[in-house]
Amino acid sequence: MQLLSIGELAVMLGVAVVTLRRWHRAGKLLPAYRTIGGHRRYDVMKVREVMSLTQKAEGKTIAYARVSSHDQKEQLQSQALRLRRHREEQRWANVEVITDLGSGLNYKKKGLLKLLAEILHHRVGRLVLVTKDRLLRFGAELLFRICAIHGVEVAVLDADEDIPNEQQLTEDLVEILTVFSSRLYGSRSRKNLRALAAQA
Repeated sequence: MQLLSIGELAVMLGVAVVTLRRWHRAGKLLPAYRTIGGHRRYDVMKVREVMSLTQKAEGKTIAYARVSSHDQKEQLQSQALRLRRHREEQRWANVEVITDLGSGLNYKKKGLLKLLAEILHHRVGRLVLVTKDRLLRFGAELLFRICAIHGVEVAVLDADEDIPNEQQLTEDLVEILTVFSSRLYGSRSRKNLRALAAQA
């Protein structure tokens, strides 16, 4: 059971908190229970039944694949192929594959922003990933929370539990060092270019 506060539910439904209180008084939408402090807690599934929110059944499936750099394009194709095969095995209809090229620490990737927009506009019923870190290196849980609020099922083909903790930490550290190194050398490169331009 997934429970939301009245504020979280207001965001999910796109209405004001006072509207939810009014619906409660009218018996239209009742909370699952109240906390000891008197705060309302709503069961997401029951809310969807009452409000007839069936986007999950109607929405498309998005298969998302990402690699960090251009020299990993073969891995990107491999991810996309695996996601397509999984789609065929599950016999899902209305599937879109989104591929991204960029760091797992980059929150402004074109494909990621498109995915988020599709979710927020209630056009997605299912999100499929090869591994969780293909979405984001850090912060994937936040996007998974957004998926839960909008009724989007998340399917991860390879669970993190299969990867040793030491390997996960090493990969995280390498990702961080790679990003900061590229930013540092990129910054120095721009400074050198500006200095040469000034001398010229």
